[in-house]
Amino acid sequence: MLRYENSEWLFLLVLIPIIILVFILSLKWRKKAIRVFGQLKLVYKLMPMASEFKLRFKFILFAIAIGSLIIGIANPQIGSKMEEVKREGVDLMIAIDLSNSMLAEDLQPNRLMRAKQSISKLIDRLDGDRIGLIVFAGDAYVQLPITTDYSAAKLFLSTINTSIVPTQGTAIGKAIELSIKSFDLNNDQNKAIIVITDGENHEDDAIEKAKEAQELGIFVHTIGMGSAEGGPIPIKNRYGTITSYQKDREGNTIITTLNEEMLKQIAQSGGGSYIRANSTQSGLNALFKEINKMEKKEIGSKVFTDYKDRFQWFIGLAIILLIIETLMKGRKNKWSSKINLFEEDEN
Repeated sequence: MLRYENSEWLFLLVLIPIIILVFILSLKWRKKAIRVFGQLKLVYKLMPMASEFKLRFKFILFAIAIGSLIIGIANPQIGSKMEEVKREGVDLMIAIDLSNSMLAEDLQPNRLMRAKQSISKLIDRLDGDRIGLIVFAGDAYVQLPITTDYSAAKLFLSTINTSIVPTQGTAIGKAIELSIKSFDLNNDQNKAIIVITDGENHEDDAIEKAKEAQELGIFVHTIGMGSAEGGPIPIKNRYGTITSYQKDREGNTIITTLNEEMLKQIAQSGGGSYIRANSTQSGLNALFKEINKMEKKEIGSKVFTDYKDRFQWFIGLAIILLIIETLMKGRKNKWSSKINLFEEDEN
């Protein structure tokens, strides 16, 4: 297993495309400056030792060296020893709605972002519990199998958005069914499903699926995202600016509202609780209390307990490339400048 000891340094990798852009612009500026003295071909003949290839090659070495240096500072580590660790906890599957209605901004910044913030805070408070992620809209998909790796859970959570599901809708029943299948029903750990949705345009018999989960000893909790007044679904450009709102076939702006009654019925059928997330913190506290009420049993899971540093590989590569780049001259060698396979015969 690979992890980074100082993963925050990886954000500096965004400098690489910026450096590349600056280099491309500098090449264009260089050619523009040369044109002031005359035609490019003529001026290049007056500079026989100039080498465009070496200039570009030196930059490639420099860019790779900077990338290697950043990765080295982040210190990649490889798991070298795996042991079975005993811990007490419960199994949780979180099913999050990715239908377009979750983009409504009646909860700030919007329903989906508020839901992701709530899940992230919940993960921070877990200790010994296993967690998995299900995403759903018109269908349901496993985003993260059940695990004790909370860092992985947060990483997968950060990638969630409405564009990763191919079909729209609100198939809560399918999400509950897939959550049940994702559990290891052979162990005796207490299990719970947390469905986070606005419940609008509900398509299948979620109440029946919640009853099936309850019969298997799995609690189903629901968290309602949104307000009774509702809000429009914004359409944004690539800069994040709202350009319009989704409309129906008659051209009227669609107002999406929270289907609170249905979510209460699902939770009641699943032996769980319904929580309305009009205040993220209060909803989180109520949910955490419900989880803590569940009896936590010992879980045995294999995890890496020893990691070896691999920063030296990348730091070493960066140093070697920088030395080569520094020693390499930006012009042709004397012997190579005499070779011109494409020179025309003046006679």
